[in-house]
Amino acid sequence: MKRLTKKQMIIFAIGQLGWSMLSGVINTWLVTFYLPSSNDIKGGATQYIRPGLVIFGFLTILGLITALSRIFDAVTDPLIASLSDKSTNRRGRRIPFMQKAAIPLSIVTVLLFWPPVGDRSGWNVAWVSVFIVLFYLFMTMYCTPYNALISEFGKTQDDRMFISTAISLTFFAGTLLAYMPFLFAGTLRGLGASYPMSYRICFIVLAVVACVCMMLPTFLLNEKEFVDTKPTKSNMFRSLASTFKNRDFRVFVGSDIMYWIGLTLFQTGLPFFVKVSMNLDESWTLYFMGGMTVLSAVFYPFVSALVRRFGKKKLTVFGFLGLAVAYVITGLIRLVPAIPGVVYGVVICVVAAFPMALLGIIPQSIVADVAEAEGIVTGENREGMFFAARTFAMKWGQSIAMLVFTSLAIFGTTQNLDSNDITANPTGLTIVAFVAVTFCVLGAVILSLYNEKGVMKTLSEKKIPAGDGEGSSAPEEEGKE
Repeated sequence: MKRLTKKQMIIFAIGQLGWSMLSGVINTWLVTFYLPSSNDIKGGATQYIRPGLVIFGFLTILGLITALSRIFDAVTDPLIASLSDKSTNRRGRRIPFMQKAAIPLSIVTVLLFWPPVGDRSGWNVAWVSVFIVLFYLFMTMYCTPYNALISEFGKTQDDRMFISTAISLTFFAGTLLAYMPFLFAGTLRGLGASYPMSYRICFIVLAVVACVCMMLPTFLLNEKEFVDTKPTKSNMFRSLASTFKNRDFRVFVGSDIMYWIGLTLFQTGLPFFVKVSMNLDESWTLYFMGGMTVLSAVFYPFVSALVRRFGKKKLTVFGFLGLAVAYVITGLIRLVPAIPGVVYGVVICVVAAFPMALLGIIPQSIVADVAEAEGIVTGENREGMFFAARTFAMKWGQSIAMLVFTSLAIFGTTQNLDSNDITANPTGLTIVAFVAVTFCVLGAVILSLYNEKGVMKTLSEKKIPAGDGEGSSAPEEEGKE
């Protein structure tokens, strides 16, 4: 079978640019759009659903909707993975799923911000409930097969590292593009668009661009030319159980959950750290996040060389501990107030950039290694299930982080909890930072149990395709040309 050229790997990575834009839109704007502050309402925002912590005293209606949708999402991850692993489609096991999901995923993303009633209404609650579930369904239909191709397209260590690096870059690029409405929505309102419509126009543009990006690899890459895998015959439950029987994968998933909790606590808390802890305008959030992303990207070309020298486990553990240091500095903002907030922001971004580069690239490659090693040992190609399980860990980590953040960030507040204008308390934010440190350290400790040497030994027993990755073909059997 052929190996992907570098150009083809970049085409593959563009698919992640697309779905990460849509994911970024939901993560960045869903709460802002449906739970506007009093200042937003003065500027023309509409309250489509009832505001405030009205569910059990600590959840909003939107919070409950998203929590329930995550439960549905947790079921669809292994289901789609199993259907993809068992697929006998003549075009391949992955590409057909991706192609069918791209257009509806883009449409649903826009419709999610287009409720039927222009005021508070139960119909709007139902609308959001249905479309957030559809969003996660189509996202899973695209992402689970897509991620499985990382292992199947990456036929060598260098290939897997290059693909992981490329998709990490496009992920951060897509996430940054999702912030663009911050810049353009105001301009559109100045041209006469209403407050909701100014954002919808931005979302439509982002969705169209994202759809083109997601469809590109499905038309330009012929899966059958690069992947020769037999569909698995295991049912979903047996396949999922077999996946978690792999000790190294269980270790990885445990550490990965810790990573996603720590990362999400930081990403969710950054606007609050900027506004409350650093006493800066919220626009600095974009500057800090953009600066950290660009600086992190500078380190990307060096990660592959470092992996060859030190191995993936050591570098990932180092990434965890480096991120923990960044969180310690974040926790010191209010404890050592003599240092200006801008200085803290710059130092945090600089310290976090290299760990973010390591943790943005290497974990995907580790999953690909474990999945391929498992296939060599068992003869079953269940890459889809491995990456679905990794996605499952990511989503649980993010959900846990959101609950932890919303519970701790308002610790000590005396504000009206029936309002959306609940500002995080400085004490609560300090606690959040040090809790994030704990999760990062736990992630490092758990990953230290990963048997990297055993996995790599198994991989070394497999015949590696010849050539330099520029479209060369692998011999079908040992000793055959």
